[in-house]
Amino acid sequence: SFVDCVSVRQWKVYKTISKPAFVLNTCNWNVMIPMNKSCTQCASFLVRCVMGSLMGMEWYCFAALGILTAFLSFLMDLSVAKLLRAHQWLYSQLEGHCLLQFLCWTLYPVSLSALSTSFSQSICPFSAGSGVPEVRTILSGVDMPHYLSLTNLFAKYVGLICTLAAGSTVFLGKVGPFVHLSTMVGAYLNQLCTVLRGEKERTEGAMLVVAAAVGVASCFGAPISGVLFSVEVMSSHFALKNYCPCFFAAACGALTFHLLSMWSGEQETLQALFQTSFSEDLPFYPLEILVFAILGLLCGAGSCVYLFCHRWILLFIKTNKILIKVLSTEKALYSAMVVFLLASVTFPLSAGQYMASKLTIKQLLSSLLDSRQWTSQSHNASVVLQPNLCPWSEWIPSGNPYLTLGFFLFMKLWMLVLACTLPLPAGYFMPVFIYGAAIGRLFGEGLAFVSLNGVYLDQDRNPINPGGYALAGAAAFSGAVTHTLSPALLALELTGQSTHAAPILLATLVANALARSGQRPSFYDALSISKKLPHLPSLLKVCPRLSSVPIGKVLGPGGPVLERTAGPTEVQQVLNTCSQTQIPVR
Repeated sequence: SFVDCVSVRQWKVYKTISKPAFVLNTCNWNVMIPMNKSCTQCASFLVRCVMGSLMGMEWYCFAALGILTAFLSFLMDLSVAKLLRAHQWLYSQLEGHCLLQFLCWTLYPVSLSALSTSFSQSICPFSAGSGVPEVRTILSGVDMPHYLSLTNLFAKYVGLICTLAAGSTVFLGKVGPFVHLSTMVGAYLNQLCTVLRGEKERTEGAMLVVAAAVGVASCFGAPISGVLFSVEVMSSHFALKNYCPCFFAAACGALTFHLLSMWSGEQETLQALFQTSFSEDLPFYPLEILVFAILGLLCGAGSCVYLFCHRWILLFIKTNKILIKVLSTEKALYSAMVVFLLASVTFPLSAGQYMASKLTIKQLLSSLLDSRQWTSQSHNASVVLQPNLCPWSEWIPSGNPYLTLGFFLFMKLWMLVLACTLPLPAGYFMPVFIYGAAIGRLFGEGLAFVSLNGVYLDQDRNPINPGGYALAGAAAFSGAVTHTLSPALLALELTGQSTHAAPILLATLVANALARSGQRPSFYDALSISKKLPHLPSLLKVCPRLSSVPIGKVLGPGGPVLERTAGPTEVQQVLNTCSQTQIPVR
């Protein structure tokens, strides 16, 4: 019997002649377990009873999703950090040998990129790219089981580690692929939840929507912006019942991510990932609100240029016969060639010294968000002679930050567009976020230079904070590229700077308005169109005159139609002569 297999206290066995025996719970749980079931089924039933008495079984799966995803994110960051330190150590040991340093600088990311491409393509060809367009398609109702398979999870995770270990040379991130990884974990947890609840049919919609929010929260420790990202980007229709599960799972993931960072020694306490030191007494002047709006217009115009270049390179890849042949047979070779070109350009002893190429992705963003003015710090010789003490000193090798920032923006534009064609697991949000921070930093440094010369502000007042403009530029540019507002909230959660909430949101809104003005597709929409995924196009773009079509022409002559200018007499006449319960108004 079941009692002989599992030791359970305070349980009694009651047997009858005409009915099978049952195990009755004496702890007032009101649960009955059939004795003719197997031990595994009975144990599963017991687990459901005990856990279900506290809360629904799906809430345990939501918590497990946040914890597991955060653990995977922390493990990935730890592995990538060790690989990046190994590259930096090897490069520093070869100091004085220019040729060997060049080979070390180029061949290391080339090998990792080729490994990422070959490994991911050989294990699962669906693991390349960010995975966000595919997850959006799955959430819209299309069945794509290959993109949620266990082999895809393994291939994308290992391949993404190799991609990130290539460093700022390749200049790619992990947000998009990690959203995809989180949805794959969520799909398997949903299967487990279905088994524990004893259901025959399973629905993955709610779990995958929650997983999209957890993916962002586990990358940055930002649960609120993760939920907003899931609402804006992932779901064409977001059900209100998913709000609480999204916030619960995202909070579990963000808390686990911060606790693991504290355990590893990266953080001393639960704080923002990119902690800044902006002034809270007078963070910005009232007149600067207009300047932030101008920065939003600049970021919106820059996003239009970037999206145009991105759509052009996607079309060129799809139509060029040579590239089609190479990408169909030699994907690893293509990745190696492109990464070698990018690494050669960013070599620190050549053009790379004007692009801060020695800094990692995190160091780039941390240095751009620095509140100090580089124009005034560049005159301090002790800072220039000791670049290891201040990462932002890499931006002023010649004492002129404007030249470095301008060259960085010009070069990274085409380099990032070219890197988006690599057939390996990679994310594209964080590079765009950093690119926008560079735009804002250049804008803020120019404004600070004007204020120091007494043109904009008086000399006895607080100086301009270029880091605030960098933060606003990051949110505005990335929001305009993705046609979302969640980067504004993400910028606040990443830095903990609530003082700049109003100007950051204003800049993001202005940039979005300019980016959406021509009915151009967003970055993720362009990827969906390029991959020929099922995609819901904009009705205004397909039929521009749709907004001016009267509703009566759509409904047809099925019944009476009221005009907006109709008076009480016309309304009463229609009500007396019409038997329908609904009357359209035009």
